[in-house]
Amino acid sequence: MTTFSIIQIVISVVLIGLIILQERSSGLSGVFGGGGGGYYQTRRGLEKIVFWATIFFAIAFAAIALANLVL
Repeated sequence: MTTFSIIQIVISVVLIGLIILQERSSGLSGVFGGGGGGYYQTRRGLEKIVFWATIFFAIAFAAIALANLVL
C-alpha cells in the first residue's frame, strides 16, 4: 500500500465518524420535513466544529483521491 492509500483510509474513517455525529433529526421523518420542529437552529459550539471538520476532511479526502489517481 502506498502512503496516499493509508492516509485516504484514515481520513475516510474519520469522515464516517464525523458524519455519524451530525444527527440533526431522528429517523426518516426528518427526510420528509417532520420531526425537526419546523425551524432552523444555528450551529454553535461543538456542533459547529464538527460541521467544519466534516467539510475539511471531505475536501482532504477528495484531494488525496485525486493525488492518488494522478501519481
